[in-house]
Amino acid sequence: MPKLTCSEFKSGRRFMGRLPHGVDLIKSIEAFCGETAVAMATFSAIGAVTSVTLGAYDQKQQVYVTYTKEAPLEIVNCTGNISLKDGNPMVHAHILLADMHGKTIGGHLFSETIIYAGEIDLVELAGKPLERAYDTTTGLMLWKGLS
Repeated sequence: MPKLTCSEFKSGRRFMGRLPHGVDLIKSIEAFCGETAVAMATFSAIGAVTSVTLGAYDQKQQVYVTYTKEAPLEIVNCTGNISLKDGNPMVHAHILLADMHGKTIGGHLFSETIIYAGEIDLVELAGKPLERAYDTTTGLMLWKGLS
């Protein structure tokens, strides 16, 4: 039976802040990480968006199927991590959103997802950053060295 493989990290700096209005959620987090030299982290975010791009991975075709929804939506939950891809911080996140009637949608988070208002809790992880590379089995960009 295959076993779980992990790298160990210690908590580094912790950032709590306000997400900028009217910009892409992923790009704003990646830019912040670049500016503060955060290479590895976990985060959660709350707030609202004016539009979202979501997707799910088609395992047979090995491609993401995405769609965009333009509507005022509340972020019920958004969690993710930051690691390196081609030497730059890369966000990998999933999000669950609700409309004004409580109907929810969710999935893998993509750009362009435009922030209306939001807050983030980001915990830097100290240790050798994990890097993403193409995985031939799944067709995904997964952490290399962990299989």
